[in-house]
Amino acid sequence: MDENRNSLPGQKRGSTWIIVIIVFFLITFILNMFSLSRTSVGQIQISYDQFLDLVEGDVVEQVYMDDDQIQIYLKDGVEETDVVMILGDGDNWENIPETQSMSFRTVVFYTGRVEDSNLSNFLRENGVHYSKEIPEQTSVFSAIASWILPIAIMYLLYFLVMKAMMKRMGGGIGGFMGGMGGNIGKSKAKVYTVEKSTGVTFRDVAGQDEAKESLEEMVDYLKNPEKYRAIGAQQPKGALLVGPPGTGKTLLAKAVAGEAGVPFYHLTGSEFVEMFVGVGASRVRDLFQTAKKNTPCIIFIDEIDAIGKKRDNQLGSNDEREQTLNQLLAEMDGFETNGGIIVLAATNRPEILDQALLRPGRFDRRIIVEKPDLPGRESILRVHGKKVSLSSDVDFHAIALATSGASGADLANIVNEAALRAVRIGRNVVVQEDLMESVETVIAGKEKKDRVLNSKERQMVAYHEVGHALVAALQKNAQPVQKITIIPRTMGALGYTMNAPEEERYLLTADELLAQITSLLGGRAAEIVKFGISTTGASNDIERATEQARKMVTQYGMSERFGSMGLQSTQNQYLDGRNVSTCSEQTGAEADEEVRKIIERCQDKAVKLLRENLEALDRIATRLLEKESISGKELMELIEK
Repeated sequence: MDENRNSLPGQKRGSTWIIVIIVFFLITFILNMFSLSRTSVGQIQISYDQFLDLVEGDVVEQVYMDDDQIQIYLKDGVEETDVVMILGDGDNWENIPETQSMSFRTVVFYTGRVEDSNLSNFLRENGVHYSKEIPEQTSVFSAIASWILPIAIMYLLYFLVMKAMMKRMGGGIGGFMGGMGGNIGKSKAKVYTVEKSTGVTFRDVAGQDEAKESLEEMVDYLKNPEKYRAIGAQQPKGALLVGPPGTGKTLLAKAVAGEAGVPFYHLTGSEFVEMFVGVGASRVRDLFQTAKKNTPCIIFIDEIDAIGKKRDNQLGSNDEREQTLNQLLAEMDGFETNGGIIVLAATNRPEILDQALLRPGRFDRRIIVEKPDLPGRESILRVHGKKVSLSSDVDFHAIALATSGASGADLANIVNEAALRAVRIGRNVVVQEDLMESVETVIAGKEKKDRVLNSKERQMVAYHEVGHALVAALQKNAQPVQKITIIPRTMGALGYTMNAPEEERYLLTADELLAQITSLLGGRAAEIVKFGISTTGASNDIERATEQARKMVTQYGMSERFGSMGLQSTQNQYLDGRNVSTCSEQTGAEADEEVRKIIERCQDKAVKLLRENLEALDRIATRLLEKESISGKELMELIEK
């Protein structure tokens, strides 16, 4: 009710301004019409000879001429009788309105323009002023209205647009010139309390034990501050959750909200920033003022990089964002301390955040939320597996091995896809086959059953995939093959070979990396060995092999030429992991040559292995063409034969 009462005066002021504008234009229109009726007495057409007679009669004051017409204005004080004496009486006087004291100064005579080379001299000799441009007949009020009307229209449009924008942003505009009111500067944070919980606790979070431990300690401090104060420990002021997308940063914040038992304010960084400079800073002040009234409490800012970017004076800097950041810095650790308030924030771009925001005292802890390892993936699968009906044959360890590099969101999606597949087939429980197929669906897409290859292309795809698998199986340092298929997938693959490690690996040797590159080039090698040609099917293999070889040369220090010299650095490590060159162009060209040599050696090795085992290559490819998919176990049996 208070908010409505506050907005009413502004609305009345806005309505009053609109009424004033309308009344002004009505008065202007009426006065303008009255003025025109007073000044425009009439126009009289005369002949060109009569025009010359008027000039000779010494009654003409001014003449205006253009290409078609001549307008004649008489001298002040000339009476009708003077004109009649010169021109005589005529019917063309009838259009002159009758007035009590009419002066011919208000009458405009006009005639057609005639080619007369002596006209200018004639007018000059008789003392008549002339101009070669006919003036427009406008009144004073018309001139004023022509200036005011556009300004008033622009004002009215601006008023309406501003009102609509304020309404859209949750506030109201009390009227132009009356100031902006409403909720535009109010915080949009969503509040969770003990009664209104998120429904997520730390039991729902798996695979991030270290992050959970740090956050559990912060929550425990809010619940039991005495045992920490007894030893002299102070409350952490903030924690920054950093990691790739999908690893569970927001889920951890939800768990904190569910466990804390104190008010929890949640909002995203983009909610602070609007088009008006100063609005974001106002919202930060309002957020912390509200939080101070409800201490102890927690504030969670998701995607804080929207307002926390480094400040600079370069082109493209944003004054609104920088003012918002300055206010946030002051509120988190400024001259006044905000005891009892813990600030959590999440981002996947920590490298672009302002250093003043990252320092201890604002964010005392940086909690890394990385992609889970093998035990973590298995734990995450079990957490999400509790939500679906599972068969007794489900082996989450095998699924975790096959999903190396997957995030928590990927694993949740895999379990859900498996449940959907079980329903689609008609089962009431999820079996191991559903989970393995969902892994393939997430990696390569669904089976594309309507894509039919001709016999030649199908044979080439089969030999290509068997080339990958056989080269991997014949190398000591390569990852074991789990499945080979030539069924096309929706993500563009005509077939693929799935490798699954026997255990989680964190460090790889140069021999293991070279074995991976050789396996990637095995498909191209099979095409060369069997058909003597190369196809476009190896494009993705070549891209991955080149990337791996380039990392060996530029980042891992595994080249003979450059040794341990680093030639590239990684930016946006939690997003695209883009590599940026840190060497000269000449050194870069030499690095390219080193990469080419590595790929060429691996390609030659793959070709050699397949030529030595050509019989096994034909035997496995024939079986793959018959069954379309074979397992890693069946592959090894065919090799042993």
